Amino acid sequence: MDIRPIPGPIVAFAESELVRLQVPGAAIGVLHGGAVHVAGVGVTNVEHPLPVTPETLFQVGSTSKTFTATALMQLVEGGQVDLDAAVRAYLPWFALQSEEDAARVTVRDLVTHHAGYVGDYFKDTGRGDDAIATIVRKMANSPQLVPAGYTFSYSNAGFYVLGHIVETLSGRPFERVIRERIFEPLGMDRSFYFPEECITHRVAAGHIVTADGPKVARPWNTPRSIAPGGGITSNVVDQVRYAALHVGETPVHEVLGSGSIAFMRQARRPAGSMCESIGVSWMLDDAGGGHRLVKHGGATNGHLSAFELIPEAGFAVTVLTNSDTGREARQTIADRCQEHFLGFGKPAPVAAKDMRVDAAEYTGLYQSVLARLEVRAAGDGLLVTDTTPERGFAEIRHRPVPLPPAHLAFTGRDTTAVLDGPRRGERAEFLRGPDGAIEWMRWDGRIARRMAE
Repeated sequence: MDIRPIPGPIVAFAESELVRLQVPGAAIGVLHGGAVHVAGVGVTNVEHPLPVTPETLFQVGSTSKTFTATALMQLVEGGQVDLDAAVRAYLPWFALQSEEDAARVTVRDLVTHHAGYVGDYFKDTGRGDDAIATIVRKMANSPQLVPAGYTFSYSNAGFYVLGHIVETLSGRPFERVIRERIFEPLGMDRSFYFPEECITHRVAAGHIVTADGPKVARPWNTPRSIAPGGGITSNVVDQVRYAALHVGETPVHEVLGSGSIAFMRQARRPAGSMCESIGVSWMLDDAGGGHRLVKHGGATNGHLSAFELIPEAGFAVTVLTNSDTGREARQTIADRCQEHFLGFGKPAPVAAKDMRVDAAEYTGLYQSVLARLEVRAAGDGLLVTDTTPERGFAEIRHRPVPLPPAHLAFTGRDTTAVLDGPRRGERAEFLRGPDGAIEWMRWDGRIARRMAE
């Protein structure tokens, strides 16, 4: 790989964003024109600071789901998995609270976040090779929110099931499958699942920004049980190696054929909030310039990351940060990289003009497993107060500075977007029930039920 430094103006912008948002450190990787551009800014840990370098390890969070999906597609290529088969074709004992949905849910439902049952389920089931199997068996208690296949609602739990299918059919522990079938063929020798693999390298600590500034988030590691949904620790050099596979710049057919890679990037189901549509784990949006954006990203305890591809332009960018306020920085830095290298940016959401809305239709409280959202009328739009904690195993010692309420402007009937502030560009939809009344709000990709007054 031809590795070059990130251009100075981008580094200067990233440094200013880290100061503005109190993010201790970040690493940036860009693939463009067949070359790799990398940089590190800031420090790894406010208690024991070392400069962030392109080799520094960060938790990448839910971008890990695309590795799980890549391993799944290897099984599809080999004729071992049919995406339209029921999960029980591979895990006959699979159970949910709803027997009907447990029998009906398909592999495609899981990999497109359409399973319909509670998706934010996190439990540490130990370090044994049965950790993923155990958390999947515990899903027998998972309540069904909507019927399987009904609508998009982001699901961590669905990817634990996919990970267990991968390890069951491969006959090896999940992490070993990913290492042998993806990491090693791509030369990703600084990508790991276990903390003891990371400890001999330069590693970034996560941080929670409090009223007294950034504080180190503990515990550092994520449980083995959630590995298929968010367990990878990596650096930007390795992440760009992986991006090159999915952009098509570095064909490695022993990992996945070009047809399967293209298949993963094609829209398979409509989505919402996080993206316009969903492929095989990849979130799909408008990149601007007539191009499709293929993306993911992740959040763990004090690590926030972005991972974006524009395959037609041979472009990819990854931004790894070590702070909960990296939610905003990861996107502003990624956007600046796209604008610098490609000369165009993503289209901004636009409020609908002359649209008459009865705010009372939408106001109220919306509740999911991890979110309690208060929606109030505000001028021509809505104001949502989001009390959702960061996904994952939250740091209990530090109280994060809460995000301010977000102003939602209507972009269409039942569709809204945030036009300014730290959540600028994020979207929310309101879903109606059979009687036409608002029943759900989809925010941060998850559906939250409207509560009775």
